[in-house]
Amino acid sequence: MAQRAVSTKDALKHVNKRIGQARGSLRRQISLPVLFGAAGLVAFGCLIIWTASLTISAASFSRHLIGIGLGTILALFCWKTDFRGLSNITTVLMVIDIIVIFLPYVPGLSYSAKGLTGWIQIPLIHLTFQPVELVKIITVFIVAALGAQYNGRIDSVRNYVKLCGMLAIPFCCVLIAGDLGSGLVVFFSGAIIIMMSGPRREWVLSTIAILIGLVALLLAADSLVDSIVGRDVLLKAYQMNRLLVFLDPTADTTGAGYNLMQSLIAVGSGGFFGKGIGNATQSASGFLPEAHTDFIFALTSEEFGFVGDLLLLSLFALLIFSTIRVAYKSDSLFLRLVAVGIVGIWTFQVLENVGMCIGLMPITGIPLPFISFGSSSMLMQLANVGIVQSIWRHRTQAR
Repeated sequence: MAQRAVSTKDALKHVNKRIGQARGSLRRQISLPVLFGAAGLVAFGCLIIWTASLTISAASFSRHLIGIGLGTILALFCWKTDFRGLSNITTVLMVIDIIVIFLPYVPGLSYSAKGLTGWIQIPLIHLTFQPVELVKIITVFIVAALGAQYNGRIDSVRNYVKLCGMLAIPFCCVLIAGDLGSGLVVFFSGAIIIMMSGPRREWVLSTIAILIGLVALLLAADSLVDSIVGRDVLLKAYQMNRLLVFLDPTADTTGAGYNLMQSLIAVGSGGFFGKGIGNATQSASGFLPEAHTDFIFALTSEEFGFVGDLLLLSLFALLIFSTIRVAYKSDSLFLRLVAVGIVGIWTFQVLENVGMCIGLMPITGIPLPFISFGSSSMLMQLANVGIVQSIWRHRTQAR
């Protein structure tokens, strides 16, 4: 009897040891905080899109699930891939980046939606995709590879200017293609990588001052250039109107400022606990435009209130800070900078989308990652999660 008790005890110890080894292996292969943050956001997004589909015909819940399914497959592929080899093919990546930016203008692929030409339709299967979502991560790889060449310290102004110039190429191409919002995402994520590549502080401050001056000059010259040429050249009319509305939301509440005012009403009416699932009157009645895409944070606020917003932002904080930890743990400077760039993508899009819904940022049409309806965005956001997990997986195998 005693021998049987001892053997049972040994068996339990063996099982516990195997479980501990399995857990340790899982932690080495996968960053659990990143996984939990992303999974929580995807689940939250599913709930929001499902509630939106109750009153908004364009918010197809089945299409949202298809986007998640395809994105999960892509994330698994990225997790299995070692991306360190991309640091040696920056020229090829730049060429691919530029080609992808202008794919929507290729006859036979071009697909227009809501009056904009920013999508392609894949032949035979007729699925649409927004190539600029892919451009964001390709640009991160390019700038990270170039920044890693300086080993954490940029010693000359020439190298710093060269690095900034390489970022300017895809940024300007995206602007020429007519997508200011995505261009800002490309610029912000690339700028974060450059700042983490080791430039001197005075160079960065001088660059910021120059950019502010250029933006001021652009705004001052916009109306003059347009009047001379006879058409919009620098900024489109709707882009200038959005900026004016941002400066004074009450300037045109029935025109250019309508979207912002309805968003503010939706956010404010949600109160502390929200109106509940399916009770978002602003979106259900059609007052809040693009409630399932651009203004989905306003829909979330109306249905789930401050508590729901706090939960959503907490999940974003978990994902972002966990990714920063992944970057910190990586021995490869290139992979570290890639993780920083992905953090830049997520951070800017969250700040911009949430900010524009509450009047703190200009309206740009940038989706809220993992939450807004749109398969292109969901595919690439889940791919970014897979890339982060790949960085974690290869964190101690630097070249």
